[in-house]
Amino acid sequence: MRSVQMRSVQEIASLVVMLVIIVVVMSAASPVFFTTRNLENTLLDITTVGILAIFTTMLMIGGGLDLSIGSTLALGGVIVGVYQEAWGILPAAGAAILVCGLVGLINGFLVTYVGINPLITTLGMLSIARGVAFVLADGLTIPVFDLQGTQTDAYTLFTQFGEGRVLGLDTPVAVMLALFVLALLVMQFTPYGRAMYAIGGNYQASNLAGLAVRRYRMIAYMLSGLSAGVACVLLTSRLYAADPRAATGMELTVITAAVLGGISLAGGKGTLIGTMLGVLILSALMNGMKLLSTSTDAQNIALGLVLLLAVGLDQIRQRNFNIMRFLRSSRLVPEVARVSPAEGSQS
Repeated sequence: MRSVQMRSVQEIASLVVMLVIIVVVMSAASPVFFTTRNLENTLLDITTVGILAIFTTMLMIGGGLDLSIGSTLALGGVIVGVYQEAWGILPAAGAAILVCGLVGLINGFLVTYVGINPLITTLGMLSIARGVAFVLADGLTIPVFDLQGTQTDAYTLFTQFGEGRVLGLDTPVAVMLALFVLALLVMQFTPYGRAMYAIGGNYQASNLAGLAVRRYRMIAYMLSGLSAGVACVLLTSRLYAADPRAATGMELTVITAAVLGGISLAGGKGTLIGTMLGVLILSALMNGMKLLSTSTDAQNIALGLVLLLAVGLDQIRQRNFNIMRFLRSSRLVPEVARVSPAEGSQS
């Protein structure tokens, strides 16, 4: 346990160093980068990815994967836009969150009870959710504001989700931080969090030990969908529009940030702190490239390279972990672990 904790601390420290290096380099390359306004805008811009990454991390720790979160977010936003007048803006926002949660629940049911591969399941849902969003919106961007002037108070409250401030922070930033702290507490100090690590580490053993592995994973998929719902409400209220094209490819950014932050694609390893550092690293890199007038294509290439690098490092970590576990089980290294400093000096 102590070696695992030490390894986590080392990984987090290396991520902090990487973030500092990127900030220093980008600040030197662009004087605008380290200004208060740019940093505030950057922090606001990462809230969507950050919220999705928090619950994607919880899911991946449990051995799951959700590639449909971007499309689910777009579907939720379109529901807000299409039904804002018929239902009222606040009920429409609530319905959007519930629908996104339902999408996650369907993903979880298909993966855990039907037994469909999570990659195939969520790829299919990615296409379905995006298609439904385009059908509902007729392929158009829908303005989100009080066209008839009959819901002034409700729209004022709704816009506060995207433009208001809480404790001196933009509301989306405050929501992201609150969800991060809540998720961190859940994963570190509750039976659910410990169970997710166990399930991701060894599904069969967890099942034999009596853990409700299917229920826990279904909850994780549902939370992933709900996070897309919360993110869509915050984004829609900030942009005053619902676009069926919203968050296209965002699942790639989210998974890249998680893997870069130390989350294992095999499950059972990683921390939420590492994921958030991964989000900050990607955000700093992309923001710096934009300020340097780098093309969108070049940014996509950079994102792809970072993903390949992160996955490669994850595979190396996993292989080293398996080797050490084999050596320990074969009793080839315990003697080294038992040597005390005094014994080492005598030899």
